[in-house]
Amino acid sequence: MKILVFGGSGKMGMAVAFDLAKDPAVTQIGLAGRRKDALASARTWLKSPKAVVHPIDVEQVADVKALMKQYDVIACTLPDRHTSYLLMQAAVEAGVHMVDMLEEYHRRPDAYELEGLVLPSGMTLNQYGDYLHETAIKNDVCVMDGIGFAPGLSNITTGEGIRKLDVAESTIARVGGIPNKEAAARHPLRYMITWAFWHVLREYMIRVNVVKEGKIVEVQAATDRERFVFDKFGVNEPLECAITPGMPSFIFTRPQLKEFAEKTVRWPTHWDSVETLKECGLLDIEPADFQGQKIVPRDFLLSRIEPRLRANAGESDVCVMYCTVVGTKHGMKTKVSYYLWDTADTVNGISSMGRVTGYSAAIGAVMIGKGLIKERGLVPPEDCIYGPLYHQFIEELGKRNIRVLETVETIA
Repeated sequence: MKILVFGGSGKMGMAVAFDLAKDPAVTQIGLAGRRKDALASARTWLKSPKAVVHPIDVEQVADVKALMKQYDVIACTLPDRHTSYLLMQAAVEAGVHMVDMLEEYHRRPDAYELEGLVLPSGMTLNQYGDYLHETAIKNDVCVMDGIGFAPGLSNITTGEGIRKLDVAESTIARVGGIPNKEAAARHPLRYMITWAFWHVLREYMIRVNVVKEGKIVEVQAATDRERFVFDKFGVNEPLECAITPGMPSFIFTRPQLKEFAEKTVRWPTHWDSVETLKECGLLDIEPADFQGQKIVPRDFLLSRIEPRLRANAGESDVCVMYCTVVGTKHGMKTKVSYYLWDTADTVNGISSMGRVTGYSAAIGAVMIGKGLIKERGLVPPEDCIYGPLYHQFIEELGKRNIRVLETVETIA
């Protein structure tokens, strides 16, 4: 099979390509993006004869569609809503399968901070989402919508936990990428960039749908903080998490839940620092007057803080997952939990975020390419990786030394 990676010179795209290069079922890996030099560097790093470079701009829709038709599956690793939607629309109209890792359920687009998302004339956000879904079905296309770490692995595991129970009542997914402990002490916010940081700040500022007492309610991101101790895999670390929009499909695909939220995991004090920035107006996107000029506070903050958040030589990251599903099984109150503590691949230069996000997307793309996934339309991971495919997915992660621990316990 042939798989085309858009954003193929970015960290996530390179992680996807690195994983695909090892799969004998994949005969060609396309690396697509705007910068020819960056794509060439990515191909050199990849050291695979399967890699082919395609310099192209996603805005060139006709050319993008023509390129897509040379491949069996598209992997979108682009970091913003504008390019993600452009690419998805091109894929479903061209009749080509796709996986996308953005924190978005494209069938029900988020209403806040559009990041340049352009709606077709006369369509609302929901109508556009329905158009993408219906066009995919019409053209026999599967779009695995939100396949990475969160959304992605968190959806798949909690989806499995719900299926294990007779009745599921509460699902809380706690997921995040953090610097290792030594690196955290050297960076502001006890944070290090593993993903587009301007997009991370968007996730901190928008309003988010969660489920409380069986009702969908809108809350401010970065609220409902929770402290916990991660004590699996020989680790014992205090961590904190707060609400973010990392699993938006669950609001629509699991309406039976009485409680649902996705929370981003960080080291202690991170969320206090974020709250201070918010209170000071430094995460605002409305232009403000400064010495006779208009500046966007968030843009100015990014210009100052991003260089201080980039990894220094020898620093690496960790990905953490602690997800819980609570309900009843055989009349007993039962909790199903999923744990992950993953570290970077320092030998090959792939971050932990690249591993758990990129490898999950690569596994999903191969499953589609092999015809293992029969669902069509815009399908979130929890609705297309289940049953035998769930066990295959977890087994594939295990082959990559990404271990997921499941526990089931009866609770009082």
